[in-house]
Order: sequence, then structure tokens, then C-alpha cells
Amino acid sequence: MDDLSLLTLLSEASLPVQVVMAILVLASMVSWWYIFLKVFMLRNAEREADEFENTFWAGGDLGKLHESLTAGRLSKKGIQGMASIFEGGFKEYAKLRRQGGIESADLMESARRAMRAAYNREMDELDAHLPFLASVGSVSPYIGLFGTVWGIMNAFRGLANVAQATLAHVAPGIAEALIATAIGLFAAIPAVIAYNRFASNVDRLAVRYESFMEEFTNILQRKS
Repeated sequence: MDDLSLLTLLSEASLPVQVVMAILVLASMVSWWYIFLKVFMLRNAEREADEFENTFWAGGDLGKLHESLTAGRLSKKGIQGMASIFEGGFKEYAKLRRQGGIESADLMESARRAMRAAYNREMDELDAHLPFLASVGSVSPYIGLFGTVWGIMNAFRGLANVAQATLAHVAPGIAEALIATAIGLFAAIPAVIAYNRFASNVDRLAVRYESFMEEFTNILQRKS
């Protein structure tokens, strides 16, 4: 094999190395798709949290705010993020208060549980696809290394049929093997960077949600 161009090395690589490269390319494509999805999802979540906090702390009536949420006037996409936590807690609080005969502590505990359930749903959505990015970032280099080891091993096995071993005989096999490592790193590095960035953003949103739950609980406790 005299031609050491990239396409030639990929097309004439051994089947196991080609399978490894295909897996890595597919993992890279899917991880990039998830990266773009998470960028827009987290950006929208932060913007919606800012908008809801501005509306909530403007000092308006909580009942009217809840009505605007349920009517879908505050968000075209429905109730999401911090607004969902507020809606869950206030709905439970208002329902039990209308029933009457319930102790204040039980009333607050029910509202807190409703907010916690909404919080967990929001966090599950924010955490979606992060495990996949973490897996791609941690596993891809090893998959690429497997292709590298196999390619080098196959290249040296081919020397057994050659009377005089030269660099020209072993270079193509080593080159295709190193391509597998390069593709593995190409898949892993963006996934690791994106995972760390997104995990930090999710943690920051989680702190904001938890702080709001505590502050809203205090407000409801004063009202009760």
C-alpha cells in the first residue's frame, strides 16, 4: 500500500478497525447532537427562571400569578422550570386550604412535597443526555485504543509473510491504527468539555430552584 491518504487508509483498514471507527464516528455525531440540544435547553431554562423570578418578586398577587400560569399566558411552552415548582406548591397549598381543618404544619409539608416532586421532574429533564456525554467522554479513548492495538498487531502479523521487513510494509497498518486513536479523542474531548460545562449549569439551576423553594415556603408559611 503506497498511498497513505486518509481515505485510502480508512477504506483499506482491517474490518475490526473499521468497525471501531464507525462506532466512534456515530458516538461523536450523537454526542454533538445532544450538545446542541443541551445548549438551547439550558439557555431557555435560565431565561425562563429569570423571567419568572422578575414576575414573582414584583410583588403581585400569588393567586393571579397562578391563574396566569395555568392559563398559559406566561409561557408559550407551558409551565416549566421554576414556574412549575411554584405551580405545584401553590396548587397543593390552595387546595388543602380550601378544604379546611388541616394543621399549618401539615399544610406546609404537603406544599413542600409537591414542590419537591416538581423539582425532581425538572432536574430529570435538565440531566437528560448528560450520562451519555459522560460515557462517550470516558469510553471513546479506550475504544480507539482497542482499534489502535488491533491495527498495530495486524500490521506486525503481516511482516511474517515478508522476506525483508521495511518501514513501507508496517507504516500503513500503524497509520490506520493511529487514526482510530485520533477519532477516539475527537469523540471524547468535546463530550468531556460539554459534560463539565452542562453539569455546572445544571448545578447552578438546581441551587436557584432550591433557594426559591425555601423562600416560597417561607411566604406560604406566613400566609397560613
